[in-house]
Amino acid sequence: MAPDPGRLRLRTATRAVLGIGAAVALCGLAGHSLAAAVTGGLAALLALFTVTDATVRDQAVTTAALPAAGFPVLAVAAGLHGHPAARDAALLAVVGLGVYARRWGPRGHALGVFAFMTFFSAQFLHTTPEQLPELYAAIALSLAAASAVRFGLWCLERDAPPAPAVPPLSGGRGLGRTTTRQAVQATAGAALALLAGQLLSDQRWYWAVGATWWVFVNTTSRGETLVRSFRRVLGTLIGLGVGVALVVPLHGAAVPTAVLVAVCVFGIFYSAPVSYTWMMLSVTVLAGSLYGVLGVLDTGLLVLRLAETAIGALGAVLAVLVVLPVTTHATTDGWIQRALRCVHACTEEAAARLAGSPAADPAPRVAELEALLGRVRLSLAPLVHPLSPLRARKARARRVLALLDACAREVRGLAAVAADPEASHDERLGAACRRVEASVEALTAHRPTARRSQGHRSQGHRSQGHRSQAHRAAVAEGASPLTGPGPALAHLHGLERALADLAAPLHSPPRAPLAGV
Repeated sequence: MAPDPGRLRLRTATRAVLGIGAAVALCGLAGHSLAAAVTGGLAALLALFTVTDATVRDQAVTTAALPAAGFPVLAVAAGLHGHPAARDAALLAVVGLGVYARRWGPRGHALGVFAFMTFFSAQFLHTTPEQLPELYAAIALSLAAASAVRFGLWCLERDAPPAPAVPPLSGGRGLGRTTTRQAVQATAGAALALLAGQLLSDQRWYWAVGATWWVFVNTTSRGETLVRSFRRVLGTLIGLGVGVALVVPLHGAAVPTAVLVAVCVFGIFYSAPVSYTWMMLSVTVLAGSLYGVLGVLDTGLLVLRLAETAIGALGAVLAVLVVLPVTTHATTDGWIQRALRCVHACTEEAAARLAGSPAADPAPRVAELEALLGRVRLSLAPLVHPLSPLRARKARARRVLALLDACAREVRGLAAVAADPEASHDERLGAACRRVEASVEALTAHRPTARRSQGHRSQGHRSQGHRSQAHRAAVAEGASPLTGPGPALAHLHGLERALADLAAPLHSPPRAPLAGV
């Protein structure tokens, strides 16, 4: 039901099925064992799922670098298989380093995920040192097959404009840096999950650590982590019900299980961008199918899977609440300020283009704004969640999202006008752009997070004054805010209105009721 512009999710999911299917088929033709084929298939899945660099060239480089991160970790995991204490310490080190690597952007993220999942698969398959040569060959073969499909047979990214890079919020140095805090949090959460998971099962404890790991992926604040933990457990619960109905009756039969695995792979890639719950449903059914192929699947194992997932999610929740917590408000505020600065940059580029500058191009800035708004929506998701009890903050979050979407619409319209070679420059555009700049500077200036009610009322009066000033300036130019003398000026006036209206929800205390909503 979710929108799929250009059928991109459909094509990406179909390509993933082809790439992973080709990898597993080649492993079979090469005479590899079932464990090696599963390892190769997982490597292909990770290469297609986690490698998200902005350009095709960078994606190829990252894919080629995956063995450098995975092979040493696989050797350590296999060598420490019979030494639980050393194995656990090594796993926690991989968790911490894997999360810390996200500070280097998409490549660091992909290498960190690949390293962790390599260690995870070694526990899943009980890998021993004698199997390493075969597993290395299977991984290399599978990555080559996946790359042939992704970069050769069906390169969706080659014809698409490069995705704008949106680096994580740094927040400073040392423990002030978000990635450093997350590394400490993930390690602490994984340690809790590991201990509790081993108390529950000394054979399947790694599911708890895996749940903790994946909860931390693509989250920044404690609110995001709480929502993701809930969705992970919910998706696992639903997936177990589907697994009992579909997987258990198959008894590991090769052909129907292969079809079900292909459907699950498609579901993972198709649903991941829009629904973590649906993605986890697909992951759970896929894991159950693999257990069925390995001949160890039963209902008790599925129940244990749910319990271990709940333990892992709880470990993540406790870690983000207790260990160096990053508040939802602080994270959201950072992304909103970055989006507002991008709005100003888009406006400047469009105005320069209308003024006749051949080097000015607002299109890349518009793409960057869309990516930033995606991060804003992700950070605000805990506040607008249906189960959120914080009514005032929910209303504020919805108001902010609506106004930021209005800003994006006006910026897109302004960029479209600027792209018209016949568009003429109006001298009033400069004045309107300066007012937009002033509005953005006022919104992104430092503001306290809590004020007394009198301060809130004063801020409300200032917001109304700012809105009235923008309105008077527009009228003084000979244009109403609704109908400017030209399309470009009309979009700028609409942008001014949205920025002025943002002052109330952004400048008032986070927990105070939002007037007028």
